[in-house]
Amino acid sequence: MSGKAAGGSGSEAGGGTYRAPAGTDIGHVHLMVADLERAVAFYHGVLGFDITTRYGTQAAFLSSGGYHHHIGLNTGESQGGTPPPPGHTGLYHVAIRYQTRAELAVAVKQVIAAGTPLHGASDHGVSEAIYLEDPDGNGIELYWDRPREQWPKGPDGELAMGTSRLDLAALLALAK
Repeated sequence: MSGKAAGGSGSEAGGGTYRAPAGTDIGHVHLMVADLERAVAFYHGVLGFDITTRYGTQAAFLSSGGYHHHIGLNTGESQGGTPPPPGHTGLYHVAIRYQTRAELAVAVKQVIAAGTPLHGASDHGVSEAIYLEDPDGNGIELYWDRPREQWPKGPDGELAMGTSRLDLAALLALAK
């Protein structure tokens, strides 16, 4: 196994030779929220995730497709709390991937219909992404990946991601 991986030589701080196996993914996220009912209303009512389990007023777990949970919401240490101020470390955003561009379009249409403001819409070459925030100020990215064979490549075959304007109207035209 090579000590070199995409985007790094393996010699950066903490960059040993181990590489996560292909197929490894991020299975779920747990978010500290200030108001459980408000968070459930957003993730269930706006984004459409199913509630799989609730623990009173302290936690809820939500998923799609019958999975045990993709999103955990917890008020254990954050009941009534505030988002971190700008300039502090923490979560930048949670990315929710849809299988098709049409599924993304339907989700974005739902978000807009619910009155949730969009903070951006970008075409990254490999994906199309919409950015917003949940009621606690956590960044949310809704996106779909283009098929890998369509990902842009540079002159040496390296991945050539970028950020350009996404035609939101064309995306929304796919929503049925």
